[in-house]
Amino acid sequence: MAVCIAVIAKENYPLYIRSVPTQNELKFHYTVHTSLDVVEEKISAVGKAMADQRELYLGLLYPTEDYKVYGYVTNSKVKFVIVVDSSNTSLRDNEIRSMFRKLHNSFTDVMCNPFYNPGDPIQSKAFDGIVSGMMVQPS
Repeated sequence: MAVCIAVIAKENYPLYIRSVPTQNELKFHYTVHTSLDVVEEKISAVGKAMADQRELYLGLLYPTEDYKVYGYVTNSKVKFVIVVDSSNTSLRDNEIRSMFRKLHNSFTDVMCNPFYNPGDPIQSKAFDGIVSGMMVQPS
């Protein structure tokens, strides 16, 4: 399961960041923002190759000693970043894809809310509940 989940706007500012444990929150903010460079590289590489335009999943962005960082970009250039613990070897690529799919569907529900202004931080309880279900439960 994830230790940090972030939604980054098209203009690269955070719409939503949640991490477990909370004492490492600043470290996860840094990890998410450093991953944006890799996301931009992968987007531009896909744009040049003119590969399948519907492929939104970017895969493993980069591994660190403690974590693996995965990325996903929507058609509207909103970026999702999921950080998982490196010690979790049972997590497969298709499970990460399904986490991103669930996150994207929940994000779409937030965008469809007539009371949400696009670009504002996400404060939806339903979205928060979906994210909580994907997070590692603190022991």
